[in-house]
Amino acid sequence: QVQLVESGGGLVQPGGSLRLSCAAPEEMFSIGVMGWYRQAPGKQRELVATITTGGTINYADSAKGRFTISRDIAKNTALLQMDSLKPGDTAVYYCYIRLAFSGIEYWGQGTQVTISS
Repeated sequence: QVQLVESGGGLVQPGGSLRLSCAAPEEMFSIGVMGWYRQAPGKQRELVATITTGGTINYADSAKGRFTISRDIAKNTALLQMDSLKPGDTAVYYCYIRLAFSGIEYWGQGTQVTISS
């Protein structure tokens, strides 16, 4: 079982910032895509941002201009810098990876992000 280690969630006030990190096993090869999804109570899981090995980035409209995803390919880690946070960003955030050749997907355990005054 592949374990993705997430960190960085928490409680912040509106307008604040958080940085989420995700680490896949360093010995894992051929990770094609790394990214983040989120799920708010009563809602479906939705895309936040993804980044490919080639550096192609995809942001949800809600994340554009506020969130920045980055990746260290050598270390199999990804960061999600979240700025100008809003109450609507409150959700459990899940790290996601998809292997390049097999297409197999893995998910982290999730980290809670709460935006509240």
